[in-house]
Amino acid sequence: MSRKINIGIVQQSVNMPLAENMDKLRRNIEECAKKGAELVVLQELHNTLYFCQTEDTEKFGLAESIPGPSTDFYSAVAKKNGIVLVTSLFERRAAGVYHNTAVVFDKDGSIAGKYRKMHIPDDPAYYEKFYFTPGDIGFEPIDTSVGRLGVMVCWDQWYPEGARLMAMKGAEILIYPTAIGWESTDTAEEKERQRNAWETVQKGHAVANGIYVVAVNRVGYEADPSGVTGGITFWGNSFVAGPQGEIVYRASNEKEENAIVNIDIERSEDVRRIWPFFRDRRIDEYGNIDKRFLV
Repeated sequence: MSRKINIGIVQQSVNMPLAENMDKLRRNIEECAKKGAELVVLQELHNTLYFCQTEDTEKFGLAESIPGPSTDFYSAVAKKNGIVLVTSLFERRAAGVYHNTAVVFDKDGSIAGKYRKMHIPDDPAYYEKFYFTPGDIGFEPIDTSVGRLGVMVCWDQWYPEGARLMAMKGAEILIYPTAIGWESTDTAEEKERQRNAWETVQKGHAVANGIYVVAVNRVGYEADPSGVTGGITFWGNSFVAGPQGEIVYRASNEKEENAIVNIDIERSEDVRRIWPFFRDRRIDEYGNIDKRFLV
């Protein structure tokens, strides 16, 4: 028995004002829907340039309430095209409290659920701790008309704990809207090490949990407004990995792409029968996993 769905991947550069960029996103979503997508996934913070390259209090003005103008916009797009849509928004929860939040819309345009990014980086050119409060609604899958989605965001993709908890709660697909790239001083060798590590760790989540993983990344160059660094070249390479870590689809590292990827969710059942990792977990010996370090 199979349960196949078509996933739309929108790998996009951001190089225009907000309204124009959102219209571009709408057209790309519609293109995926016309090609048969039932679920469309966008990249992290897709509405605007990646503003976290600098610490600038003016950038808090980009944040919106949820529900708000952007959720109204994407709700209408999801409903018009009859798709489940995974978005990534800058949420204003209250004065001084902001989140990096994924919002999922169902085919009728309703908000099926949201996820607030849990792991917040603070690296050169990725000053996210300045902007985002860590998520506080846990690793909770979101039920939609195409299945139960384990949606997390970017930096979360490096942590096996979040993937495991989503899978243990019945997530059928792990989804990571992403914004990751190379700094201008990285060597070619270092660039390849970083990209390979990024893909490998997520393939590990697929294998360890017997589940599909969908990662959708930005692409293209975005300058550092402060001029302190050489900016970021987002490396694209959006991909879908199957339950044995096999690459079902991989985008390029430099081009915008809309792609349709067909997967069979029931494949997880087949893989978990031959690799019963959940059966063999030593849950009686994992008590220290909630500690910061053990030496």
